[in-house]
Amino acid sequence: METATLAMRASSSAFFSKSLNSINPNPRQSPQQQPSVVSLNSSFKCIQTSFADPNSPFHAKINSRIVFRKIPSFSCSAVTSFPSHQSDVSSSSKTKLQLLISEFQSLQEPIDRVKRLLQYASNCPTMEGSLKTPENRVPGCTAQVWLHVLMDDDGRMQFLADSDSEITKGFCACLISVLDGATPGEVLELKTEDLSALNVVGLNGKGGLNSTPSRVNTWHNVLVSMQKRTKAFVAKREGRPRGEPFPSLIIRADEIQAKGSYAEAQARFLSPDELKVQELANLLKEKKIGVVAHFYMDPEVQGVLTAAQKVWPHIHISDSLVMADSAVKMAKEGCKFITVLGVDFMSENVRAILDQAGFPEVGVYRMSDERIGCSLADAAASPAYMEYLSRASVTSPSLHVVYINTSLETKAFSHEVVPTITCTSSNVVQTILQAFSEVPNLNIWYGPDSYMGANIAELFRQMTAMTDEEIAEVHPKHNRSTIKSLLPRLHYFLDGTCIVHHLFGHEVVEKINEMYCDAYLTAHFEVPGEMFSLAMEAKRRGMGVVGSTQNILDFIKHRVQEALDRNVDEHLQFVLGTESGMVTSIVAAVRTLLGSVKSSSTTGNVSVEIVFPVSSESVTRTSSSSTGLSLGETGNSMEVAVIPGVASGEGCSIHGGCASCPYMKMNSLSALLKVCHGLPTEQKSLSAYEAGRFSLKTPNGKMIAEVGCEPILHMRHFQAKKKLPETLIHQVLHNDNRRPKTYA
Repeated sequence: METATLAMRASSSAFFSKSLNSINPNPRQSPQQQPSVVSLNSSFKCIQTSFADPNSPFHAKINSRIVFRKIPSFSCSAVTSFPSHQSDVSSSSKTKLQLLISEFQSLQEPIDRVKRLLQYASNCPTMEGSLKTPENRVPGCTAQVWLHVLMDDDGRMQFLADSDSEITKGFCACLISVLDGATPGEVLELKTEDLSALNVVGLNGKGGLNSTPSRVNTWHNVLVSMQKRTKAFVAKREGRPRGEPFPSLIIRADEIQAKGSYAEAQARFLSPDELKVQELANLLKEKKIGVVAHFYMDPEVQGVLTAAQKVWPHIHISDSLVMADSAVKMAKEGCKFITVLGVDFMSENVRAILDQAGFPEVGVYRMSDERIGCSLADAAASPAYMEYLSRASVTSPSLHVVYINTSLETKAFSHEVVPTITCTSSNVVQTILQAFSEVPNLNIWYGPDSYMGANIAELFRQMTAMTDEEIAEVHPKHNRSTIKSLLPRLHYFLDGTCIVHHLFGHEVVEKINEMYCDAYLTAHFEVPGEMFSLAMEAKRRGMGVVGSTQNILDFIKHRVQEALDRNVDEHLQFVLGTESGMVTSIVAAVRTLLGSVKSSSTTGNVSVEIVFPVSSESVTRTSSSSTGLSLGETGNSMEVAVIPGVASGEGCSIHGGCASCPYMKMNSLSALLKVCHGLPTEQKSLSAYEAGRFSLKTPNGKMIAEVGCEPILHMRHFQAKKKLPETLIHQVLHNDNRRPKTYA
């Protein structure tokens, strides 16, 4: 990417109206041939505007050339993908933008664009130190960027920006030149894609001087911040309430502050009962019991487990993929029993993988004597799903890519209908791309999560607009042509959803769009398309992640570490687009990072806010935690009485449900203690808790456990070797594992 080519024509304000005709970085081009301010002045009437506050740094500095128009309704359009109403876009902003593009296209050499950009930066007025506050920081920029916004008496927007990087300051100056003095409608109608034409002059991360994608992210993120603050001014001017913010936790080096109401029943996740912690740790250690738990566990349980880890190391909290691997490791290190805190398909997988690894004697126990279900696993076990696979079985060649969040029985039956490989939310895209690269005419049948299937298809559609070089960075064997060939051969099941991620629908998206469009956005791959599109747009600006729970955790940790490395005061805000129980691991990870620099010589203060996109009733706190809670000198992240989520299942999101899985919450601390106390002497009384082996056989007469593990082993081979196993390729090409048609 050419670092300096986002320089825009400074034409809307007097402090940018100094003619640059005297600058002629290209000796082959005469001043008369360079774009001039006159070309813009001849098109627009010059109208003086002023501010209500004569002490404003903008006062008497604005000489705006504007076109009056009716202000339409608007949204934070820079982070949405809704259709553009081109007929409503002001010719003023469009013309300014086109002039800026033309100006920098006329400069042939990257160094000339750098000089021009630096000239714009030098013409930008210096921001007073009093305005360089954390509240005015623009999130997502590598350099420090401050943005101050005002609305004048005529209802027009005024912007002032500064940066500790001259290049970045030039970017900001160029963007302000387009929007300073504009109506709110003009500001909000400008989209990041409207600026994409500037990529042709070196803004696309390739071939420039010291090029980095962060340079493009700078002006995208500044635009988003401009639009968010413009909306706030408009709401205030019209007397409209801005709405209640989502509940959140603010994590600092020495405290955690709760914003929203918090339930006493769940306050123990950060300050667990020490007697319970000691009781559990002693039981686990004495009886050599390992614990594998999912990120979505009840926060109270996670709090106790996290504290008990200090005494007994064989406790692991992760996503579903790693749980079985952790169990095998615990068995190798001497654990006699494994307790699984998750839904039933997770304990089934742990049991089967332990058997495959040679540990049939290690007992595996669930946390309930009742069925612990999963809406996705149920969808994959339905007659409709088997009919879906029946269509795949008569289409050759075909590969079934099944989400790991399904039962072992489903994996076995599916594999006998059509060759099957398991996937996770973090490797599904690479699995599909690799399969299609090895079998170019392959039909892919993904299931059962409908939202993830739609999101995968949308992701591939977006890739068709990328360059071959950009696609190769995603997968080296693909280009635009192969992705276009893949799309009509990609099928996904239409009737399966996660009951938690289903909640992140349009109501949540609208509120994020309104109030959090400049925050970091995280979204699980299972969320509905609107939330997916929002997070994908943020991802393109370096402000978002779409993936698995582990991807989300890693993204947050990476951004926090970047902020700590900058060593400046900074507030990071993350919208958590997945199950609220995930926050336990996030809090622990963030506290570890913040604590690592607490005693060092660094001077920057970093705070991290985790936003839960649910209603305030869904997050509660104890009465003692209303003003922020000290963690004490130890800095122990488990000593704060705050917890997102609802007590006893009450509360709701703005869509009518809670971002909390009721099945996962069946894994209670009392059940864990009951199982641990009962082992090994009362195994008979715990028979309903034991994850039993499948004694049933498939329609082809094979053991369910044996056939059901094969798709998982195919996935493990792919993860290790980066290619599909030869046995699976043979099954796909020869279709030799299809079961009799009588099974339809």
